[in-house]
Amino acid sequence: MTEPHAKPVAIIGAGLDLGQGRRGVDMGPSAIRYAELEPRVRALGRNVADWGDVGSPVPEATDEGDPHARYLGPIKRACEEIASLVADASAQGYVPVVLGGDHSIAMGTLGGMAKQHGAGATLWIDAHGDLNRPSMSPTGNVHGMPLAAALGAAGEAFDSDVYPTPSVTRAALVGVRSLDPGERELLGEVNASIWTMSELDRHGVERAIQDALDFLRGAAFVHVSLDLDAVDPMFAPGVGTPVRGGLSYREAHLALELVADSGLLDSLDVVEVNPVLDRENETGKLAVELVASALGQRIL
Repeated sequence: MTEPHAKPVAIIGAGLDLGQGRRGVDMGPSAIRYAELEPRVRALGRNVADWGDVGSPVPEATDEGDPHARYLGPIKRACEEIASLVADASAQGYVPVVLGGDHSIAMGTLGGMAKQHGAGATLWIDAHGDLNRPSMSPTGNVHGMPLAAALGAAGEAFDSDVYPTPSVTRAALVGVRSLDPGERELLGEVNASIWTMSELDRHGVERAIQDALDFLRGAAFVHVSLDLDAVDPMFAPGVGTPVRGGLSYREAHLALELVADSGLLDSLDVVEVNPVLDRENETGKLAVELVASALGQRIL
């Protein structure tokens, strides 16, 4: 159980799928809710309010725009709506929990937190760096750019009138096992620490997460962005860009349990759950379990 006066949780659905190339992730919020997210969080002693879903257009009826940052215009508009909800939720004392959708939604979550608190920090648990600039992206998919955008390194096209850019001044990446050349280059230019899967193998999840949290401690806010492809496809098959060799079931839970223990979590998003690619909503159920761990669920 959590502490008796733990903050309430605001659930915000953001089924945006314009940031990547495989359909189905727009149904992620429904899959996570169907896996009984709200009852699971209430069982921790937290009050829960579901703030509904942010609308987003479908690719078939939307102009792609710049092929180096496909659908950026409508993605930004959706993220601005997410940001407004997140800022309001945080201002009212809630922990915003945003359900993706592809990882581009994190620009909105981080933007909303920065709108309310000033630029903060993020723990980015992901198989990928999401640090591409449009000019360096091999795909033009914006879900590979949100961390670069949040750090103010993706270019002026990502700036918003609704929330500040950069929205974070430091980032800690954990679980990374697939980086593009441009992302490696950018890592040398921004205030970021990185724990690859190879380093987790050598030193363990506990050390990685503790070091990451120490790096982020003291920021205006700490946001955790959880991409389910950080977990090995054996346990999280329903993701659009699976990469073998990820976190095990227990390693993923330990990572989020350590986040809860730290008391640093101010907001959370859970992204890239794709029910079309899943097995009996296995990844949606795992997402709910990991949210519960981040919010304080314990074995004892």
